[in-house]
Amino acid sequence: MAKSSLKHFLIVFDRRTGRQLRLDEFADSSEALRAYEAAEDSKGQDRMIDVVLVGSDSLDTVRVTHSSYFREGLTASNVEEYLRQFALENGLPEFMR
Repeated sequence: MAKSSLKHFLIVFDRRTGRQLRLDEFADSSEALRAYEAAEDSKGQDRMIDVVLVGSDSLDTVRVTHSSYFREGLTASNVEEYLRQFALENGLPEFMR
């Protein structure tokens, strides 16, 4: 049986600042899961910190499929303002108050 080429990428992203705090690559899924659980534990109840574990063939693929975690300066308030403006410009009801 051929060994899987799947890699695991742990991303920790601060939505307040729009900055990636951590990016680690793992070949071993058990090790990746342990790191993910530790990162989740360390963030506590902070809902503005995203901890994401992604399986992929390469980091290049992750940069495409999870591109928002690789854009410096993209914050939650930037996204909210963009969505508000989009709704206004397209005659959609305001969905966020």
